[in-house]
Amino acid sequence: MARSNEKPQRILRAEHFDEGELIRRLRRVSMLEDDSALPYREARIELRETPHGELHPAQRYILSGNMRRVEDLRWSLRDMGFDLFKLNGFLRLWFDGREDPVDLLPPIVEESRHDGGRPINIVCDGMHRVYLAYVQWVTPQVVYIRGIPNEYPYYAYPHHDSNWSAIEMWDSIPAGAVKKWHRIRDDKKLYRNFNSAFENVGAPRGSGG
Repeated sequence: MARSNEKPQRILRAEHFDEGELIRRLRRVSMLEDDSALPYREARIELRETPHGELHPAQRYILSGNMRRVEDLRWSLRDMGFDLFKLNGFLRLWFDGREDPVDLLPPIVEESRHDGGRPINIVCDGMHRVYLAYVQWVTPQVVYIRGIPNEYPYYAYPHHDSNWSAIEMWDSIPAGAVKKWHRIRDDKKLYRNFNSAFENVGAPRGSGG
């Protein structure tokens, strides 16, 4: 994978929030199209290090540019005394050239039931970070969420297996490529709105995703 010429954004400041604050905020996360619906309010939420063999991606490919940005983010955070793969809570980051902060959460993993009730741990957010942990031989710390109401399933289906080596890496998205298989036609009805409880989660941030 060729090294990108894109210069990473410099982190000016980082503020750490502990696991308790992370979980309190997650319970306030609403659905994107219904801010009264709180899918995680009564769920069981914990931080835990989870081997890749127990994690099922929904995304079928990753982008090399995003991988490089995540790698640069890991190095920058390491210089500041933080571990991208073990945040023990979440970080609020201020970047050079950007006024508003960005919250960096651990990857989000939900227990999803399929095939007559068989539980599957699906990676819902933080795919590039989980894949970087895979190629760097690190067991990532994730937010593990169980007990989500049946009416709020994740909007896409997981892979049938957890074979991370099958994930393809592309420089750009080919025409007609399928990123995820959606559960319903209007899949945004099942989106979680992390920005209802955090700052700029999922927003373009130039230093990882």
